[in-house]
Amino acid sequence: MQKNETVIVKIEDIGVNGEGIGKVDGYTLFIKDAVIGDLAEVKVVKAKKNYGYARLMKVIVPSEYRTSPKCAFARKCGGCQIQEMSYEKQLEFKQNKVKGNLERIGGFSADYLEQTMEPIIGMEEPFYYRNKAQFPFGTDKKGNPVTGFYAGRTHDIIANTDCVLGVPVNKEILELVLEFMKKYHISSYDEATGKGQIRHVLIRFGFATKEIMVCFVVNQDNVCIGKQNKKENANQTGRQKNERAGCREWIPHQEELIDRLRAIDGMASISISPNTKRNNVIMGDSYEVLWGKGYITDYIGEVKYQISPLSFYQVNPAQTEKLYGLALKYAGLQKQTDRKNEKDNDKKADEQTGRKTVVWDLYCGIGTISLFLAQQADWVYGVEIVPQAIDDAKQNAKINGIENVEFYVGKAEEVLPAYYDNYMKEHPGETAHADVIVVDPPRKGCEESLLRTIVDMEPDRVVYVSCDSATLARDLKYLCGSGEYKLVKWRAVDQFPMSVHVETVCLLTKKAQ
Repeated sequence: MQKNETVIVKIEDIGVNGEGIGKVDGYTLFIKDAVIGDLAEVKVVKAKKNYGYARLMKVIVPSEYRTSPKCAFARKCGGCQIQEMSYEKQLEFKQNKVKGNLERIGGFSADYLEQTMEPIIGMEEPFYYRNKAQFPFGTDKKGNPVTGFYAGRTHDIIANTDCVLGVPVNKEILELVLEFMKKYHISSYDEATGKGQIRHVLIRFGFATKEIMVCFVVNQDNVCIGKQNKKENANQTGRQKNERAGCREWIPHQEELIDRLRAIDGMASISISPNTKRNNVIMGDSYEVLWGKGYITDYIGEVKYQISPLSFYQVNPAQTEKLYGLALKYAGLQKQTDRKNEKDNDKKADEQTGRKTVVWDLYCGIGTISLFLAQQADWVYGVEIVPQAIDDAKQNAKINGIENVEFYVGKAEEVLPAYYDNYMKEHPGETAHADVIVVDPPRKGCEESLLRTIVDMEPDRVVYVSCDSATLARDLKYLCGSGEYKLVKWRAVDQFPMSVHVETVCLLTKKAQ
């Protein structure tokens, strides 16, 4: 296949970045904007030995799964890779993607995966689900400020204030900010020069509480930043802080901007996060409250959470409740007090009575899964590398009156092995046991040292929550290849409709069970 060659191809699959995949005489082509089932005319733009990339010229015969996008910018924007494919087909594709990785990388047979698979959990309304969005700001050819999202694989902003994945109030806030910037000639950040003032605007929305947070990421140093995390500052407004510290304004005429934003129904927090670094990290290392609280609150199920500008919090609350509910179900927890009240005289139940149910939640973030698990466990240990997240986790436990949790700051692959080694030294002949270990790692998955410790601790169950089915498959191959564990159930959860990403929850139990 040669560059600039035009061919006709049938689209058979979707790639990791949302490209359609088709083959011509065994040669694989990746074609952006193509949908499974399309018969398309494409032009090769890059040709390698065994595969290439092509541009979609025209759809000759549309796929039965092709649908009109809800957003006019769906093809240009990098946020929705598969919006032009029917939602039913998206769910099928995502389930097959997880299954394919578990088979190809994990080494599980297709028949076994069919037996252990539960159907993917989708959404009734796969739009307007995101409770968080970070909008980059730039300047158009006329010199006006613009915002939206980046085009795929670029940092070119597609001007759009009305993303169909976000909440409707985003548009009102963004257009207010753009009009304000234009009125007072406030500049947008320019990545090329490192100049300009407004870099991003972060908007968070509490689906249960309807509370709104707006945080401006500005290209300024942090000379005005106070000790935000100190209790005595937590409830002070930005005006009080500025008067106390004698600070300059972060944004020209910021009092007018604050007054206009706070008039929006539900506004609860307005803040600033300074970031002068010349990199792709959006948020700064700290933030200053200008008005309202330093956080908003929201619920997942009956558990209440405080979410700051720097907190990690799942972006799809409806699916998160289903995801964590599934993890809780797979964990199969039962408190000691509940077991004591049972009238079942089963010997095994009697033997377990008196021993507390202990759970480790690794990569716990702000304690979202930990607090869910604490509802049915006697004791939960949470581990997270980000100190701010652990502070949030402790606060979230406090506001929910949950006392049977303990949180550690550190790398999971260091904290759990250290705990295991210390326990074995202090208790010769005993095993540092956990009833359940839950892992929810980043895309890179778990390090082998952590997986080895999990096997050594011999938990009755391992619940693996994954945002990347490739690294999930790799890690399950290790856990099940140890000879100690078997995959019992797995289920995909569509946390991110219109994108190629999917979450998966897996249950592993000891083979002896």
